[in-house]
Amino acid sequence: MNKKERLVAAIENGTVIDHIPTEKTYAVANILDLRSLDTEVTIGYNYLSKKIGRKGIIKIEDKFFTDEEISRLSVVAPNVVLNIIRNYEVVEKKTVETPDVLTGIVKCNNPKCITNNEPMATVFNVTDKQRGIIRCHYCDKEQDISEVELL
Repeated sequence: MNKKERLVAAIENGTVIDHIPTEKTYAVANILDLRSLDTEVTIGYNYLSKKIGRKGIIKIEDKFFTDEEISRLSVVAPNVVLNIIRNYEVVEKKTVETPDVLTGIVKCNNPKCITNNEPMATVFNVTDKQRGIIRCHYCDKEQDISEVELL
């Protein structure tokens, strides 16, 4: 790799989150609670990207995400790419996709929904991944994923 192309320092083991829409970079850092980690975290912002124009990139040393964390990430920034690093090499790349069902991740926007009035997990069916439309399993209210509150 050309030295001029390397944007931030390499990590030995951990995860690089790449192709984050620039405006979502800090939301990604917040949803994954990266401030609470005691390992190195590098956040790059507003880099040029052939794929999406401008992008963010986050490198997290010694951190590998659970499926639940990846589901939370998919709500804020679907289609980002996770690069799993071991011994300074990318051993796996996966594009984050919104799962078909979101359980206990977002709050229903309907104040009368049972999930807002009883102690229970929310369940949303993802009805249109392209447009980001989800439907509450309990009250049937359709909602735009970009306008829901994360739990």
